[in-house]
Amino acid sequence: MDHLTSALLSIYDQLIVTDKKGTILESTGTRNSLFHPVKSASAGGSIKDVEQDLFSMSLAEEVMGNDEKKTFMQSTWEGFEILVTAYPIESGKWVWAYKEIKDSYPDTSGIQSGPSVESKKLSFPFVIHSKSMHDVLHKMQMVCDVSATVLLLGESGVGKEMAARAIHNMGNRSEGPFIPVNCGAIPENLIESELFGYVEGAFTSARKGGAMGKFTLAHKGILFLDEVGELPLNVQVKLLRVLQERVVTPIGSSTSHPVDIQVIAATNKSLEKMVKKGEFREDLYYRLHVVPIHLPPLRNRVDEIPYLVQFFLQKYNTLYNRKVAFTPDAIDMLCIHQWPGNVRELENIVERLAITSGKPEVDVAMVKEVLPLKESKPTSTPVIDFLMPLQEAFDLVEEQLINMAMEQYKSLKLAAKVLEVSQPTMSRKYKKIRNKIEEARLSPVNKRAILEEQINKRLRSIAVVTAAIIPAEEVISLQKNMNRSNSYSQKLKQKLTMIQEKEGVIEWVFIFSMTEDGRLIHLVADKGFVIEPMEEYIGPPEMMNVAYQAFNGKAGVTPIYEDKYGDWKTSLAPIIDDDGNIVAIVGCDYSKSYINSEMQRLSKQLKIHI
Repeated sequence: MDHLTSALLSIYDQLIVTDKKGTILESTGTRNSLFHPVKSASAGGSIKDVEQDLFSMSLAEEVMGNDEKKTFMQSTWEGFEILVTAYPIESGKWVWAYKEIKDSYPDTSGIQSGPSVESKKLSFPFVIHSKSMHDVLHKMQMVCDVSATVLLLGESGVGKEMAARAIHNMGNRSEGPFIPVNCGAIPENLIESELFGYVEGAFTSARKGGAMGKFTLAHKGILFLDEVGELPLNVQVKLLRVLQERVVTPIGSSTSHPVDIQVIAATNKSLEKMVKKGEFREDLYYRLHVVPIHLPPLRNRVDEIPYLVQFFLQKYNTLYNRKVAFTPDAIDMLCIHQWPGNVRELENIVERLAITSGKPEVDVAMVKEVLPLKESKPTSTPVIDFLMPLQEAFDLVEEQLINMAMEQYKSLKLAAKVLEVSQPTMSRKYKKIRNKIEEARLSPVNKRAILEEQINKRLRSIAVVTAAIIPAEEVISLQKNMNRSNSYSQKLKQKLTMIQEKEGVIEWVFIFSMTEDGRLIHLVADKGFVIEPMEEYIGPPEMMNVAYQAFNGKAGVTPIYEDKYGDWKTSLAPIIDDDGNIVAIVGCDYSKSYINSEMQRLSKQLKIHI
């Protein structure tokens, strides 16, 4: 057995032998920094406890239940990837062999590989290890090679500038400049000259020869307007003109010059609320809101925290010539913190611990010393409208807390820690709640969602079929010559009118094209359409988002929305030529009253009463 152990240790870092119940009989290996702080990985411990301490998933029970050799990957709470081989030996014993895959993370891209991120690789660190951030990356990839304006939304510290730099880095403007501007850090009397530049003699302190503005400096690249909600109203007017016409007029000059730029704006404010208060121009809001990308706060992507900690730890260990590691319990403590300062706050905490740790391992006590104290929440008497048994009230509160913890942390282990109960207790209670939810899954809200999805499927199909019968070559010919008397314009108008009349329930059928800077332009529509050919359509986000997705090849249906023409639900689909290129999109508008009547009809037909 000694020869076998030596042979295995030449391949693996750690070997653990257990009985058939998972109790550890022997543990041997390099005892590297990964296993060193795990006390459960010693004789007398349990392989299940080892997994709970080390990994974000527990697979030991499932593996031993199959009674056969299995090799699989596990992710540790610190962000390492571990190759695990488990196999049964004589007398019902099991051998567990662990090998750290050192090159798995962090890598130069900072992202996990997968279908959604293979097409565009980041060449600088941008940590993406959660579903919500993979969705963000997918949207970034969609906009990085077009000139559409992007609006990054999210709380302070979530990484909006990093996202903007990633778009620049991945796109076809990566060779051009990336010019960041913090709109909130420039005095109001200087921001106009900073953005648009000025000529000599434009004002008293103007330097000789004038100066180029940020828009001009960003030519052929990207201009990043951080804290765009801080722009004064008079500057907003000029910004709108630049976004619309892509020309800049320096202060003191009567000459305008074109600029080829992509604008990425960012804000942690609600621009919609600012528009309602008159603090932000509505037309500029819609111009910026072409492609909104929301970066979720760190508390909503807890599964990313171990990877971020490992990334920052490696960064500051290298920078300060340190060799600090975090224990699994310390990682857990960081995961259950709320992080009001988001990623920026997390990085500051990791840097502080890397510098001040007097030991090679950062434990829970050290983390507690540097985390901000929790604010005491004001106590208030719970409002209960009717009497109920105490046990029922206790169960209600318990269920709410467990659901909140699981929604926040997506992990039984972390939820158990924050609620200060054992993991088996947490597992049992959560399973009971899930069974209860499953039994009541057809709530009135879900019933309405089922009906709406049925309607959306049919409307999506109508848009796709409509797009398929529109000859792409006629649309291309019309784009080249937008004369109303153009034969292609007349033919397409007749065809769209015929479709609208045949369906009977479509209010309008139209074809939109998109300019390089992301504007929607009306090409042709049925005879009753209210927008003139070549007129730009500026709609609410619900409509603009689905339209943009259609230009990226995905047919879709909007929720009911309101624009200046009324209340609508719209289905949109791409018109594709023989080479697979999207030349335009076709849209079908349905009135809100029709959709409501369809909901009632379907509810009776399917016997789903809302």
